[in-house]
Amino acid sequence: MATILVTGGTGTLGQVLVERLLGDGHDVRSLSRRPHTGAGRPRPRSHAVDLRDGTGLADAVAGADTIVHCASSPAGGDTEAAGRLVRAARAAGVGHLVYISIVGVDRIPFGYYRTKLAVERLIEDSGLGWTVLRTTQFHHLVLGVIKAGARSPVLPVPTGVRVQPVEVREVADRLAGLAAGAPAGRVTDLGGPEVLEAGDLVRTTLRAGGRRRLLVPLWLPGASGAALRRGENLTPQHADGRRTYAEFLAARTGGGAARNGG
Repeated sequence: MATILVTGGTGTLGQVLVERLLGDGHDVRSLSRRPHTGAGRPRPRSHAVDLRDGTGLADAVAGADTIVHCASSPAGGDTEAAGRLVRAARAAGVGHLVYISIVGVDRIPFGYYRTKLAVERLIEDSGLGWTVLRTTQFHHLVLGVIKAGARSPVLPVPTGVRVQPVEVREVADRLAGLAAGAPAGRVTDLGGPEVLEAGDLVRTTLRAGGRRRLLVPLWLPGASGAALRRGENLTPQHADGRRTYAEFLAARTGGGAARNGG
């Protein structure tokens, strides 16, 4: 078994990945700005490290065979954080760096996507053994965006936009397998089992939560809107996920948790 460090180990994906790797018998370290709070046994070794300044990073990576880089911040600083991680990994002799990215980062000109692409390239040029996995949006993210919009009685719905949500546990399973293997470069994308219209996702979510909202079509302007309407965020040829968004909602809400903010 390997010694594997997971950055962002307390996040939506990171915590599930840590649990999966522990279950597989690996020696797991969780790196995050806050302590790991998973209830399971055994627990990972927790390293309180802020990649924005790198304090304590050298100790966290020392002796690691593989790093899975899940930490990310839409607020910025990811490129600099990745640079610190790469330098620390090289100094520690880490053999494999795995990175989780997003389908369409090279085709959709969102600022956050451009940053993810820059981190991909930094890792590819790092001199380390590397693996990059791109996935579509997690079920949790889709739910969170719709719930945020549903705070208003009028809910805008992007026109002509489709989404292919994927289950976070299935992403964690894929990452765990990659982390235990040899560096593989850019691997096959992972998408959810269904490509769904944004409007259908919104209606399904509202129905599961017992909510009613006025849906108003929204035309997304510019190059990013056009890219989304072309489906650059999708990977239908790799619809390898199994759990549908409706199944995710049913398990999560139990018929009413979304109504109560769950």
